[in-house]
Amino acid sequence: MIYLDHAATTRPCPEALAAMADAQERCWGNPSAIYGPGRQAKALLESARRTVAGALNASPGEILFTSGGCRGI
Repeated sequence: MIYLDHAATTRPCPEALAAMADAQERCWGNPSAIYGPGRQAKALLESARRTVAGALNASPGEILFTSGGCRGI
C-alpha cells in the first residue's frame, strides 16, 4: 500500500492548485449523479484515476481517492 496523505503538512505545487481550481470551476457536479455536471465530474475523476494508476504502475481499480481522513471503503 502506498499512503499519500500529506495534506496537513505539504504545500501543493502550482500545477496541482491550477488543476484543482479548474476542476472545481468546470466539474462541480456529484460524480455519482446521472445529470450532465455529474457525468462530467465522473469523467474527470476517472481520468485522474487512470493517470495516477499509470504513474504507480497499478490498475485504476486499485486507486481510491478519499477525503477527510476516511478510508473510502
